[in-house]
Amino acid sequence: MTSQPPPDPYGQPPQQPDPYGQQPQQPDPYGPSTPPPGQPQYPPPGQQQPYQQAYQQQPYQQPGYPPPGQPGYPPPPAGGGATNTMAILALVFAFVFWPAGIVCGHIAKKQISERGEEGSGLATAGLVLSYVFGGLTVLCCGLGVIGAIADSTV
Repeated sequence: MTSQPPPDPYGQPPQQPDPYGQQPQQPDPYGPSTPPPGQPQYPPPGQQQPYQQAYQQQPYQQPGYPPPGQPGYPPPPAGGGATNTMAILALVFAFVFWPAGIVCGHIAKKQISERGEEGSGLATAGLVLSYVFGGLTVLCCGLGVIGAIADSTV
Protein backbone atom coordinates (compact mmCIF):
# COMPACT_ATOMS: atom_id res chain seq x y z
CA MET A 1 0.00 0.00 0.00
CA THR A 2 1.45 3.31 -1.07
CA SER A 3 0.06 6.54 0.20
CA GLN A 4 -0.06 9.56 -2.03
CA PRO A 5 0.22 13.05 -0.60
CA PRO A 6 -3.08 14.90 -0.56
CA PRO A 7 -3.56 17.20 -3.56
CA ASP A 8 -2.76 20.86 -3.04
CA PRO A 9 -6.15 22.67 -3.05
CA TYR A 10 -4.49 25.93 -4.14
CA GLY A 11 -2.13 24.62 -6.77
CA GLN A 12 -2.68 23.40 -10.29
CA PRO A 13 -4.49 20.12 -10.67
CA PRO A 14 -2.17 17.20 -11.31
CA GLN A 15 -1.60 16.37 -14.98
CA GLN A 16 -3.37 13.25 -16.10
CA PRO A 17 -1.69 11.26 -18.85
CA ASP A 18 -3.33 11.73 -22.25
CA PRO A 19 -5.21 8.55 -23.12
CA TYR A 20 -4.37 9.04 -26.83
CA GLY A 21 -0.63 9.21 -26.32
CA GLN A 22 -0.11 12.87 -27.17
CA GLN A 23 1.92 15.17 -25.00
CA PRO A 24 -0.08 18.14 -23.66
CA GLN A 25 1.25 21.48 -24.80
CA GLN A 26 1.29 24.26 -22.27
CA PRO A 27 0.72 27.78 -23.69
CA ASP A 28 3.39 30.30 -22.85
CA PRO A 29 1.70 32.62 -20.32
CA TYR A 30 4.07 35.50 -21.23
CA GLY A 31 4.14 35.12 -24.98
CA PRO A 32 1.85 36.67 -27.57
CA SER A 33 -1.64 35.31 -27.49
CA THR A 34 -4.41 35.31 -30.01
CA PRO A 35 -7.98 35.66 -28.94
CA PRO A 36 -10.33 32.77 -29.50
CA PRO A 37 -12.17 32.80 -32.82
CA GLY A 38 -15.13 35.17 -32.91
CA GLN A 39 -13.72 37.68 -30.41
CA PRO A 40 -12.26 41.08 -31.43
CA GLN A 41 -8.54 41.66 -31.30
CA TYR A 42 -7.51 44.78 -29.40
CA PRO A 43 -4.31 46.78 -30.01
CA PRO A 44 -1.54 46.60 -27.42
CA PRO A 45 -1.71 49.15 -24.59
CA GLY A 46 -0.43 52.61 -25.49
CA GLN A 47 -1.56 52.53 -29.12
CA GLN A 48 -4.76 54.29 -30.04
CA GLN A 49 -6.95 53.71 -32.97
CA PRO A 50 -7.30 56.61 -35.46
CA TYR A 51 -10.89 57.49 -34.57
CA GLN A 52 -9.95 57.91 -30.91
CA GLN A 53 -7.14 60.34 -31.76
CA ALA A 54 -9.39 62.48 -33.96
CA TYR A 55 -12.08 62.54 -31.29
CA GLN A 56 -9.71 63.74 -28.59
CA GLN A 57 -8.48 66.66 -30.68
CA GLN A 58 -11.92 68.28 -30.92
CA PRO A 59 -13.13 70.27 -27.88
CA TYR A 60 -16.36 69.06 -26.37
CA GLN A 61 -19.34 71.41 -26.21
CA GLN A 62 -22.71 70.46 -24.87
CA PRO A 63 -25.54 71.02 -27.30
CA GLY A 64 -28.11 73.59 -26.33
CA TYR A 65 -25.87 75.79 -24.24
CA PRO A 66 -24.63 79.11 -25.59
CA PRO A 67 -20.89 79.70 -25.61
CA PRO A 68 -19.53 81.60 -22.60
CA GLY A 69 -20.00 85.35 -22.67
CA GLN A 70 -23.35 85.31 -24.43
CA PRO A 71 -26.27 87.18 -22.87
CA GLY A 72 -28.41 85.12 -20.55
CA TYR A 73 -29.49 85.44 -16.99
CA PRO A 74 -27.85 88.34 -15.15
CA PRO A 75 -25.39 87.51 -12.38
CA PRO A 76 -26.70 87.55 -8.83
CA PRO A 77 -26.64 90.97 -7.20
CA ALA A 78 -23.40 91.81 -5.48
CA GLY A 79 -24.08 92.41 -1.85
CA GLY A 80 -23.79 90.89 1.56
CA GLY A 81 -25.86 87.87 0.65
CA ALA A 82 -25.77 86.74 4.26
CA THR A 83 -28.84 86.98 6.45
CA ASN A 84 -28.36 89.06 9.56
CA THR A 85 -28.05 86.84 12.62
CA MET A 86 -29.83 89.31 14.89
CA ALA A 87 -32.85 89.25 12.55
CA ILE A 88 -33.06 85.48 12.92
CA LEU A 89 -32.72 85.80 16.69
CA ALA A 90 -35.46 88.47 16.77
CA LEU A 91 -37.89 86.09 15.12
CA VAL A 92 -36.94 83.19 17.41
CA PHE A 93 -37.08 85.27 20.60
CA ALA A 94 -40.49 86.65 19.61
CA PHE A 95 -41.90 83.21 20.44
CA VAL A 96 -39.64 82.44 23.41
CA PHE A 97 -39.03 85.72 25.30
CA TRP A 98 -40.67 88.71 23.66
CA PRO A 99 -38.59 91.52 25.29
CA ALA A 100 -35.41 89.98 23.82
CA GLY A 101 -37.19 89.76 20.46
CA ILE A 102 -37.86 93.52 20.54
CA VAL A 103 -34.24 94.34 21.40
CA CYS A 104 -32.80 91.97 18.78
CA GLY A 105 -35.23 93.25 16.15
CA HIS A 106 -34.21 96.90 16.58
CA ILE A 107 -30.49 95.99 16.61
CA ALA A 108 -30.99 93.92 13.46
CA LYS A 109 -32.76 96.78 11.64
CA LYS A 110 -29.84 99.12 12.42
CA GLN A 111 -27.20 96.59 11.34
CA ILE A 112 -29.05 95.78 8.11
CA SER A 113 -29.25 99.43 7.10
CA GLU A 114 -25.54 99.99 7.91
CA ARG A 115 -24.08 96.80 6.40
CA GLY A 116 -26.47 96.12 3.54
CA GLU A 117 -27.22 92.60 4.73
CA GLU A 118 -30.37 90.64 4.07
CA GLY A 119 -33.03 89.78 6.62
CA SER A 120 -35.04 92.98 6.90
CA GLY A 121 -38.28 90.99 6.60
CA LEU A 122 -37.21 88.63 9.37
CA ALA A 123 -36.37 91.53 11.65
CA THR A 124 -39.73 93.20 10.94
CA ALA A 125 -41.62 89.95 11.57
CA GLY A 126 -39.71 89.46 14.82
CA LEU A 127 -40.54 92.99 15.94
CA VAL A 128 -44.24 92.74 15.07
CA LEU A 129 -44.66 89.38 16.78
CA SER A 130 -42.71 90.51 19.83
CA TYR A 131 -44.89 93.61 20.22
CA VAL A 132 -48.09 91.56 19.72
CA PHE A 133 -47.06 88.93 22.27
CA GLY A 134 -45.91 91.67 24.65
CA GLY A 135 -49.25 93.47 24.30
CA LEU A 136 -51.17 90.24 24.89
CA THR A 137 -49.06 89.51 27.96
CA VAL A 138 -49.64 92.98 29.42
CA LEU A 139 -53.37 92.74 28.62
CA CYS A 140 -53.72 89.32 30.27
CA CYS A 141 -51.76 90.42 33.31
CA GLY A 142 -53.86 93.60 33.58
CA LEU A 143 -57.11 91.64 33.35
CA GLY A 144 -55.81 89.20 35.95
CA VAL A 145 -54.97 92.02 38.34
CA ILE A 146 -58.38 93.66 37.81
CA GLY A 147 -60.09 90.30 38.36
CA ALA A 148 -58.12 89.68 41.57
CA ILE A 149 -59.01 93.15 42.91
CA ALA A 150 -62.68 92.64 42.04
CA ASP A 151 -62.76 89.29 43.88
CA SER A 152 -61.08 90.64 47.00
CA THR A 153 -63.58 93.48 47.46
CA VAL A 154 -66.64 91.28 47.38
